[in-house]
Amino acid sequence: MRPFPVLLSIPHGGDQIPPELIENIVITREAILSDSDASTREIYGISDDVAVVVDTPIARVFVDLNRKPDDLPPANPDGVVKQMSCHGVRIYRDELWHDQYRVNRLLENYYYPYHQNIQSILYGRHDLKLMLDCHSMEAVGPVIGPDQGVKRPAICLGGRYGQSCSLPMINALAAAMRRAFKLSASEVTIDQPFAGGFITQRYGNNPLPCIQIEMNRGLYLDADWLTERDGKPDPKKIADLRQKFRYALELFFA
Repeated sequence: MRPFPVLLSIPHGGDQIPPELIENIVITREAILSDSDASTREIYGISDDVAVVVDTPIARVFVDLNRKPDDLPPANPDGVVKQMSCHGVRIYRDELWHDQYRVNRLLENYYYPYHQNIQSILYGRHDLKLMLDCHSMEAVGPVIGPDQGVKRPAICLGGRYGQSCSLPMINALAAAMRRAFKLSASEVTIDQPFAGGFITQRYGNNPLPCIQIEMNRGLYLDADWLTERDGKPDPKKIADLRQKFRYALELFFA
């Protein structure tokens, strides 16, 4: 079977600290993992079944690839280089984002290469039909979020209200997700609470349609996963979600 004609972007699945920041951070590993899209590289990274996968090992709390390169604190505490985690946890010993040299170094080492890789693929290949920007989301909206304290759906698809892909396309993917994951209509939403971030906005219909996927972490993470399970989700749940995601793409492209 030929690979699905999809570019998968997984920008928030990393958990590593950039080596140049080791001496500057105060955030714990547990808080880093809590802020990350835990296990999304394993859930979405079906490299044998899709045309191409782009991801990173670097944790989003240090370099957020789904932000504009000039999106920085204090204007946005949750910018490309952050002031605090999504749970309000301090990250650095000092206000690193005021040091433009260090910010530029982080961008040059991690941010721009990721986006240059995406751009070279999008404009260098002609067999692709769709780009998916793949994420996970807290079961309930966190402190820094558009829906603080609100219970979230199982899956949210973001198409920038029809700007990054056509409405028939995102509706078709939503239907495939509902069927593959055995979810009700209300459990798969479109553009709520997330319509798509910078990556979806930047690459949607430029040149391919792009849809952001947010999968609820409650589908695979227990409440005590960071303490009792040492930050390691149940591998059976991860494998099950990976298979369902692959099946959703099979239904979509059938």
